[in-house]
Amino acid sequence: QVQLAESGGGLVQAGGSLRLSCVVSGPAFSTYAMGWFRQAPGKEREFVAVISGNGESIDYLDSVRGRFTISRDNTKNAVYLQMNSLKPEDTARYSCAAATTTIVPVLAQMYDYWGQGTQVTVSA
Repeated sequence: QVQLAESGGGLVQAGGSLRLSCVVSGPAFSTYAMGWFRQAPGKEREFVAVISGNGESIDYLDSVRGRFTISRDNTKNAVYLQMNSLKPEDTARYSCAAATTTIVPVLAQMYDYWGQGTQVTVSA
């Protein structure tokens, strides 16, 4: 059974930073591509970032590229999302997800396991 648990969300002013963490329980963490998605009220879930199992392939949503950084520590079964220069439009519930694939998927339906999410609120 694979379980994902996010932490690190909160309330921050525009221009501030937050670091989200996602810890995965279960075997073979290094074989999963790990993604971050977000969903704001009334909007569809949106891809944010993804990192391959070995950390060599990374992709971002264009609007966060240069502000957000995804990373992982396979010794700790953890993936991180460093978010800098936050904007009010980044406000959403952020969830991490695991995909049993060697590629870096951006589509939510390609992910096999999901966490419950953590709320990020950016005030103007």
